[in-house]
Amino acid sequence: MDDQQDPGTLASARTPEPAPDSADKGAPEEDKSTSAGKKKKRSFGRELLTIVVAAAVLTLLVKAFVVQVYRIPSASMENTLQVGDRVLVNKVVYHFRGIARGDIVVFSGQDSWGPDAPPPSSDPVVRFFGDVLSGIGLQNNQTYYIKRVIGLPGDHVACCTHGKVTVNGVPLSESSYLFPGNPPSTLKFNEVVPPGHLWVMGDHRSDSDDSRYHPGDPGGGAIPENQVVGRAFLIIWPPSQIRDLPIPPTFQQAALSAVAAVPVAGAAAVAGVIGAPLLLLRRRRRSG
Repeated sequence: MDDQQDPGTLASARTPEPAPDSADKGAPEEDKSTSAGKKKKRSFGRELLTIVVAAAVLTLLVKAFVVQVYRIPSASMENTLQVGDRVLVNKVVYHFRGIARGDIVVFSGQDSWGPDAPPPSSDPVVRFFGDVLSGIGLQNNQTYYIKRVIGLPGDHVACCTHGKVTVNGVPLSESSYLFPGNPPSTLKFNEVVPPGHLWVMGDHRSDSDDSRYHPGDPGGGAIPENQVVGRAFLIIWPPSQIRDLPIPPTFQQAALSAVAAVPVAGAAAVAGVIGAPLLLLRRRRRSG
């Protein structure tokens, strides 16, 4: 009996475990919350940076390939466009339709009125970065102009018949956009627009250096179609000037397109001649 141990004695002989300290218990929790807070801040900072960078890249891409804002520097397009106006230029519209008479276009003076851009650097690295910056619209060494398209390739433009500019013998009624008091032109001209070129003029005819004044330049004053940046379609600043820039009704006369319709019809005929055998071949294959 003496060798048996009292269970109660064994229990009382155990070293009691210290009660958890409330301060010690709370310390790790505070550390965890602080760490989580820091992670959240870092995560938010990364997300914000990503959003800012993505927005900047998207803006540059839109500016380079879709639309761009241009500031009007001179009075050559008054009263349609005032000095200091900001216009929105659509840079993709001519991928879906041709340039139209009456369009207001922004174009480079390269290969026409000048000044031409300087030749590219001989250093391939400098040239590469220059091309990249030019491509996204952050750098450009060219001079840009804004005018109204009067004549398309092949058009016969002249002035003046009964005091009016004519296109393919059709007089234009320009009072809706000409600067008040300006005649259609004080300078006589009689030109056929070369292939791949446009005859352009300002709405403020007495204060516009346009196709009339560049007979000695390449194109005889007409500007290359491939130097057109896009179509100005909306004034976005100042607020008092906000409005669209539609094609005036005079350019929608059916007679204006009589000459231009000939090559289009010819091209359609050629396409039909080429396409007919292909259609017949497809039908034979299907029937076989």
